[in-house]
Amino acid sequence: MTSSLLAALDAAIGPGVPVVSVAPLELSAPGRTVPLEVRVSAPATGADLPVVVFSHGNGWNLDGYAPLTAFWASRGFVVIQPTHLDSRRNGFGFEHPVFPTIWIQRIADLTRILDQLDTIESAVPGLAGRVDGSRVAAAGHSWGGQTAQALLGARILDQSGQVGVDMSDSRVMAGILFATTGIGGDDLHPFAQANFPFMRPSFRELATPTLVVAGDQDQSKMSSRGPDWFTDAYTYSPGATDLLTLYGAEHGLGGIVGYDVAETTDESPERVAVVQRMSTAYLRSALQVDEASWHCARATFSDSVDRIGHIDSKRRAMMTGAHAGSRIHTPDRREVA
Repeated sequence: MTSSLLAALDAAIGPGVPVVSVAPLELSAPGRTVPLEVRVSAPATGADLPVVVFSHGNGWNLDGYAPLTAFWASRGFVVIQPTHLDSRRNGFGFEHPVFPTIWIQRIADLTRILDQLDTIESAVPGLAGRVDGSRVAAAGHSWGGQTAQALLGARILDQSGQVGVDMSDSRVMAGILFATTGIGGDDLHPFAQANFPFMRPSFRELATPTLVVAGDQDQSKMSSRGPDWFTDAYTYSPGATDLLTLYGAEHGLGGIVGYDVAETTDESPERVAVVQRMSTAYLRSALQVDEASWHCARATFSDSVDRIGHIDSKRRAMMTGAHAGSRIHTPDRREVA
């Protein structure tokens, strides 16, 4: 159904090359309950390669999300994936003493990766001298989106509604949030309110250029809101410039975690193929590989006869460089009548 669309999108992002992937690579993480291990995937050829740090969803690990991460690497990006503490490989359940701080440790994992880019570059055979650490994006799926958005500027509201500390990272130029939960409040189910303090984000401080990807059939068990909950980062932040909504997509967005994965309730290789290419086009423009790539892919997607989704845009020029110098006030949901 989407062969013509995929062919047109391939023209916007260019051909792929073979990928080299190394795992597990252990990084320095003093005080962490278990060692911090990452997977590094990179194109076998090319220089001045931008970096994408990718945060997995709840329970996953560095071996997941190959449909996305390997594809990005084949198109010229160095992709780094940590295994966070909530991974099922670690076995830290809700009753474990470390669990209440896992959301903070997740953010720290991404920061540690950025702090050790030189170490990573040296540890991967054939990668030394080929990485451009000045061009970095942060991306994540589900809980991983919550993790990545902290580096993009989003903050957490405390029980009194006060905005928490700034955990953004000026080294991050852009982001992609896949199926990332929205703002909290009374819509959150009691379990989420009790166990997930990070589900009370404030998006007004998220000023880094960001693409939000959501499914129009993604109904969370954590909130009474509908699928629009997963579009809040776009609706309420000044930095999220574009929203890609996929028709019929649930939380797995067709299978971005992996093919034949049990959590994928809406398996669609075609949908995954579109997500691969659209996200790559965004990264190419946001990280200054090809400024025209996202514009071309967005127009191609919108004009296609294969109606598998739609794109909303705030219609302003994509900011480049580090965080924007000015902040645009966007009301949070409590301010909307």
